[in-house]
Amino acid sequence: MKTAHAFLRLVRWPNLLFFALTQILFVYCIIHPVMLAGGAIPNIRGLYCLLLVVSYVLIYAEGYVINDYFDLNIDQINKPNKVIVEKIISRRWVIFWHVLLSVIGVAIGFYIDWTTNVKFLGLINAGVVGLLFLYSISLKKKLLIGNILVSVLTAWAILVVTFCETSNLLRPDIIGSYTQKITRISFLYTGFAFVISLIREVVKDMEDIDGDRRYGCNTMPIAWGIQSTKIFVSVWLVVLICMLLFVQFYVLILKWWWSAAYSLLLIIIPLFYIFKLLLSAKTSKDYHHLSTLIKMVMFAGILSMLFFRIYLR
Repeated sequence: MKTAHAFLRLVRWPNLLFFALTQILFVYCIIHPVMLAGGAIPNIRGLYCLLLVVSYVLIYAEGYVINDYFDLNIDQINKPNKVIVEKIISRRWVIFWHVLLSVIGVAIGFYIDWTTNVKFLGLINAGVVGLLFLYSISLKKKLLIGNILVSVLTAWAILVVTFCETSNLLRPDIIGSYTQKITRISFLYTGFAFVISLIREVVKDMEDIDGDRRYGCNTMPIAWGIQSTKIFVSVWLVVLICMLLFVQFYVLILKWWWSAAYSLLLIIIPLFYIFKLLLSAKTSKDYHHLSTLIKMVMFAGILSMLFFRIYLR
């Protein structure tokens, strides 16, 4: 039981549930209602929706596994009480799980390619695995590149669903309002996921600055200093808040009152609060608290997809 619990911690099971919920909500609250209204049958439905979600849960799980494998020394400084590699699960078994999870996640992508109208998902899944490996061994130590890559891959969990429907979205008989609607919503949530993930990644770098500095990482807080990094995060917080306020303007035109109230109370106001806390944050504990709050806002943002299911009926 101890090993099983450690494995679940190793793969960050709450984060995996978050990714799974994100894809399921996007499929059934946005893609399906819009496409069915347009007379198209989605590629990703039923079993294939489950397979897509499982493939990305496994791929992101292996990303966490291999990251902890290469981060062992840094984690022993930043979070010594949470170290699992070598302490509970041996390095050999960590590599075994990395390979197994990667192979299954990529194989599921090729199976979806083979049995549906989806194309190149297997190759893309293999590319994601490769990028996660590169991030773990090298890119995470480089200024901003690692942060951007993680943010892109987080946002890809949403955009891949739209990608899987490319054959439908390009059909001549449905190109128009339905295709445009899915495209707009896809990039709205993809943009939100990218920006807020970038903010959280940089905040985590401020939290982990001691261990990163000791092992030669060139993260933004180390290269630019804490104050300059705070300015960077603040700018992106302002961009995100402005973007969300702009979206609410259109939401109010559509008279989606409950959606607007939800976004204001659970996303926009908390972002203002995060902005305020960022300015006064000083310790690793402060930055960890900020990271947790940002994750809660991310969760609230993803749950807002439910309003599309309500209003698009």
